[in-house]
Amino acid sequence: METKIRIRKINKKDKKWIAKFIRENWGSEKIVAHRKIFYPHDLPGFVAYTGKKVSGLITYDIKNNNLEIVTMNAVVRGKGIGTVLLKAIERTAHRLKCKKIRLITTNDNIDALGFYQKRGFVIAKIHKNALEFSRKIKPEIPLVGNYNIPLRDEIELEKILR
Repeated sequence: METKIRIRKINKKDKKWIAKFIRENWGSEKIVAHRKIFYPHDLPGFVAYTGKKVSGLITYDIKNNNLEIVTMNAVVRGKGIGTVLLKAIERTAHRLKCKKIRLITTNDNIDALGFYQKRGFVIAKIHKNALEFSRKIKPEIPLVGNYNIPLRDEIELEKILR
């Protein structure tokens, strides 16, 4: 029997554990994307639960009628956690009358590229060698990433909303 995934909005009481969760999963409390620093523990988002355990987290920022996914983590992959979190983000974007949802990932994140494209996102831009600048702000970013691929570029994905 599968355990049901429940989600809820992030609240102020979540700040401390989210900062720790981001540190453990992203190497620092800060996220750098397109030359901007984000602190996910200060952003809105959703927490996913399987039973009483946190099974996922998604955070976002809104600028100019665009919702940007800043972080998304599923503790266990392939269980539908990311899909449930993404649906919550899409409902939020529609409710807030956003024109598109966008996100940045890195050139090594093959799994994320597949996940988002299967759900209607398209590659909008490739920012070549963007991580050279990002490492100046966040030196914790490794030189080599998933699948032993050199970490160099930011890949921007978007989904236009109707």
